[in-house]
Amino acid sequence: MKQQQTNNQYKETMEKITVSTTVNASIEKVWDTWTNPEHIVNWNNASEDWHTPFAENDLKMDGKFKSTMAAKDGSMSFDFEGIYTTVENHEKIAYKMADDREVIILFDNLGDRVKITESFDPESENSLEMQKAGWQAIIDSFKKYTESI
Repeated sequence: MKQQQTNNQYKETMEKITVSTTVNASIEKVWDTWTNPEHIVNWNNASEDWHTPFAENDLKMDGKFKSTMAAKDGSMSFDFEGIYTTVENHEKIAYKMADDREVIILFDNLGDRVKITESFDPESENSLEMQKAGWQAIIDSFKKYTESI
């Protein structure tokens, strides 16, 4: 309980971290690639030495999602999971992670491109710069994968 209180107190004093990218693809393709577990396992990594061997996604209000992120050498893994608080098809996804941090993802349809803006509550263990770099690397991996298929 103490850790939870500490995280909430930290969250209240911090601004959200925001990362973004523009993907050269239709909103339909971007949405499918972002939300479909068959695709999530192919792009959800911050570096080439990590991967996502498992993903499940129940994309609806109060639906749950979970993905396992793991070092390819087997030295470390963790589950990234939460519950959706908002799902607006092709426009917005919001969720609360298992540790109560909140994430908002906006999809701005620009015709043949989609700008994705992801804002999240920071955690207290890693520097803000490290968190931003990690989430930016994942969204950049998403862009590269989506544009390649």
